[in-house]
Amino acid sequence: MYENKGKRNFERKESGNRDFKKREPGRRDSGKREAFRSSEVRGDFNAPVQEDEVQETLEGRNSVIEALKSDRAINKILVSKGDKEGSIKQIFGLARDKGIVVQEVERQKLDSISSTNAHQGVVAFVSPMNYVEVEDILQAAASKGEPPFIIVLDEIADPHNLGSILRTADAVGVHGVIIPKRRAVGLTAVVSKASAGAIEYVPVARVTNIVQTIDNLKKQNIWIVGTDSSGDKPFYESDMKGAIALVIGSEGEGMGRLVRESCDFTVNIPMQGKISSLNASVAAAIVMYEIKKQRSK
Repeated sequence: MYENKGKRNFERKESGNRDFKKREPGRRDSGKREAFRSSEVRGDFNAPVQEDEVQETLEGRNSVIEALKSDRAINKILVSKGDKEGSIKQIFGLARDKGIVVQEVERQKLDSISSTNAHQGVVAFVSPMNYVEVEDILQAAASKGEPPFIIVLDEIADPHNLGSILRTADAVGVHGVIIPKRRAVGLTAVVSKASAGAIEYVPVARVTNIVQTIDNLKKQNIWIVGTDSSGDKPFYESDMKGAIALVIGSEGEGMGRLVRESCDFTVNIPMQGKISSLNASVAAAIVMYEIKKQRSK
């Protein structure tokens, strides 16, 4: 069946009206954000730290630098006192150009704020990360004149896995990532740190029902490929060119039964060692690069 995938003769009908439901953003902007606009605090390097009035933090040098480059709304940046060398110097320069407050504080203060325990002497207070709609991901692919390349994550709960997947997704040209609203991690500070800033560039849609979303993607003539140890064939022997959505299952259980049954076909990653499975982000990276290779031919 799958060897003849290119013929696309399985009678999928193109939907006349795309029926993706508009989905609420995973997190809404706080009305308090306006109090931190740079025009009100610009240049006040001794302003008191008011971290209780913002909803989000970014931690780590790469995360903050990429947020500055991507024009994300940043309310204030805290840096460890006396630390002005290397990439910290770049942060000072970018923040100065954008009129964003940079305040020097004791490192212990950053330690008390940090949720990653790896802030590298930098914490930024930012507006909440906005999620996109699935339709936005499809439009992003269309605007580039490319067949959609989408990652669907089925209940990934580890923020480090999600961050690593976003980092690889950015590297291979994925148009967007879809995650469920329940039983899965969202776009947190830990995810941002693990993604090394890729969270600023890879659109993420948060949906209520993964199976329903997969069915809607099929109506757009997008092939759904699942990853599973009992997959139909090795990933490198499968045709994964064209419009495709790659489904990655959760860390412990893999894909849910209904999600697996919704896939057009599944692929496996052959294992020769003593360990029978791979970390979710590693497995995702291996298959994503195979898709990139096939799409580039």
